[in-house]
Amino acid sequence: MQITRQSDYAIRTVLELSKVPFGQLLNTRTISMKLDIPEDFLKKTVRLLAHAGLVATQRGSKGGVRLAVPSAKITILDVITAIEGQIALNDCLADAGSCPNMPTCQAHRILKRAQSTLVEELKKETFADMVEMEKKFP
Repeated sequence: MQITRQSDYAIRTVLELSKVPFGQLLNTRTISMKLDIPEDFLKKTVRLLAHAGLVATQRGSKGGVRLAVPSAKITILDVITAIEGQIALNDCLADAGSCPNMPTCQAHRILKRAQSTLVEELKKETFADMVEMEKKFP
């Protein structure tokens, strides 16, 4: 399993926004150049993050993107789910997933445990935690 490039860009973007004072706008062109993300792709990614309520955008010459939620309340799980939707290692583990073999499937039991562990790890630290760690270990 591998996260998509868009999720990677979203994580890097939220991390970049977490480094500035809460509420400060950053221009998408600036983010694009600094993080080496194609600007059009970044704008699509920002729209998904905005739809999830993680960032807010402002149009105009002094516009840009900013965190809509303090970085201390955002985890990598929040960002990945904003871009990819619910994490499900297999269809049977999705909310609407259904499989006639589920009651007796031993793989389901193991995959469910693995998915639960992955989700717990992805929500352990916030972006504020990551910024602090970066300051200690640049």
